[in-house]
Amino acid sequence: MSDTARRTDRSLTSEMHEIGVAARAASREVALAATSAKNLALTTAAAELRERVAEIMDANAADIAAALARGTHGSFLDRLALDDQRIEAIARGLEDIAALPDPVGATIAEWVRPNGLAISRVRTPLGVIGIIFESRPNVVADAGGLSLKAGNACILRAGSESVHSARAIHACLVKGLVAAGLPVASIQLVPTTDRAAVGEMLSGLGGTVDVIVPRGGKSLVARVQAEARVPVFAHLEGICHTYVDRDADLAVAVPLVVNAKMRRTSVCGSTECLLVDAGAPKTFLPALVRALLDAGCEVRGDDATRAVDTRVKPSGADDYGHEFLDAIIAVKVVDGVDGAIAHIARYGSQHTDCIVTKRAATADRFIARVDSAIVLHNASTQFADGGEFGMGAEIGIATGRMHARGPVGVEQLTSFKYIVRGSGQVRPG
Repeated sequence: MSDTARRTDRSLTSEMHEIGVAARAASREVALAATSAKNLALTTAAAELRERVAEIMDANAADIAAALARGTHGSFLDRLALDDQRIEAIARGLEDIAALPDPVGATIAEWVRPNGLAISRVRTPLGVIGIIFESRPNVVADAGGLSLKAGNACILRAGSESVHSARAIHACLVKGLVAAGLPVASIQLVPTTDRAAVGEMLSGLGGTVDVIVPRGGKSLVARVQAEARVPVFAHLEGICHTYVDRDADLAVAVPLVVNAKMRRTSVCGSTECLLVDAGAPKTFLPALVRALLDAGCEVRGDDATRAVDTRVKPSGADDYGHEFLDAIIAVKVVDGVDGAIAHIARYGSQHTDCIVTKRAATADRFIARVDSAIVLHNASTQFADGGEFGMGAEIGIATGRMHARGPVGVEQLTSFKYIVRGSGQVRPG
């Protein structure tokens, strides 16, 4: 390595560690900030977003142009693209977060011991949250807003794919922080897209980062999970299933399945595999397959599925358990609810799975035995979203079992401490 490269590496390391130190200092102030100050920062940022729509759109156009020059495919562009409606949704998301109860200091549980000690478990901020993302510029507002409301500081590292959009949105958040008198280091955007900055964040920035949240493709998430020296909230893939049972209402199942796949094919809650009960009426499979095909979805199926429509392509060995993030779906006929449960256990990613049935006992069996972060009954997998859960927004979907699981909102961005109040009690020998 040349001396110049060494100096550059040392410079980046120093810069990133300064960001971490500033975030840690800011986190101590934000942890004690009044709810009114945090809410003012969020609502001011929302107003700035609306004021700067043209500026944000210009920045996004630069990102889109660069993506097209790289030959980027459709689903990636869909995640990257902003328009008036999406910017308005980002602004409303910040206002929704402001309207949520402040989790900091909330009492989770309390009890009194026989010796008179009064014990309570109270929510506290996590500290400093590192968010590493690629193409979704809305992550800046969602992650920044949620972190702030939960009393945390955050460090955002955007990929080169969305850097212009991220900077424009981040400027609105900074305006909000200034208006509320909160430290601008509460929500920082890493100024470089150098990939070495990711490694620095994964190292924990000298102990200043408490948790990492990756938002991006499988390779990014895999790297974060493999290299991070701090806890990670993440999911590797969104391999979501919808199972249509023999006791389903076909009039409900058809539009639900089409929505689950086609509403937005690029989101992690998009259904990637349709499972149909072999014991279902013979009209079920053709109706479901044709509805998907007519909606513009490519269907890859097993022999039974191919038999119902000549447009169905044969499914390959890798189609089950594959996250397409495109207008493609794998279809398989299974032996009842237990066949669906077994298929999901083998091929699923424990993200989001759905059963469509009128029979409550069958639904209960599926819900109890499918070990996913989100399990739905008679509802589209596209509802796998913190905003739809009433959380205002989400920082991501976590499929792990420690601390946070499912949509990560303000409550999931807190920890807790025990407060013990006494009147002079001593522990007997």
